[in-house]
Amino acid sequence: MSEPALGLYRAAVAAARAPGFYARHGVPDTPDGRFDMIALHVFLALRRLKREPDPASGAAVALAQALTDLMFADMDRNLREMGVGDLGVGKQVKGLAAAFRGRVVAYDAALERTDGDAGLAEALGRNLWRGAGQAAGKGGATLAMYVRAADGLLAAQPWGALAAGKAIFPPPPDAPL
Repeated sequence: MSEPALGLYRAAVAAARAPGFYARHGVPDTPDGRFDMIALHVFLALRRLKREPDPASGAAVALAQALTDLMFADMDRNLREMGVGDLGVGKQVKGLAAAFRGRVVAYDAALERTDGDAGLAEALGRNLWRGAGQAAGKGGATLAMYVRAADGLLAAQPWGALAAGKAIFPPPPDAPL
């Protein structure tokens, strides 16, 4: 296990577990909701690593792979702790991996757009609230601003800090839905 990857993963999980996302913004405090928040924060860390120019050493690519591997090892462990049998764990982890890949593509494309955050808000609403009404609409817009801010904050963090396993995420937005 890579110590820097573990540090980045712990930072992402700590940010994802901030009570404000659940209490103030209505993200479901369920295994699915927690997975989606962890996936969102890991995505943001991976996006930052992807932008690190290191073609000679490949350090950022290796760290991104270690972070991804660690996330899915943790998902495997959590499923087992929740009582999913050995035969079902692999299938569920494959499903989580497919869901994660879909979210990465959607969030990355939305963050690359220059015409506002409507696409990002829609993707967040679809994934975090499964498109459920008012929470998805208002929450998606609020969390789109948060994701944009987190992306900017991570982009400003130096490679040396990330390579040492340190990442800073902003706190959840203060305003409730």
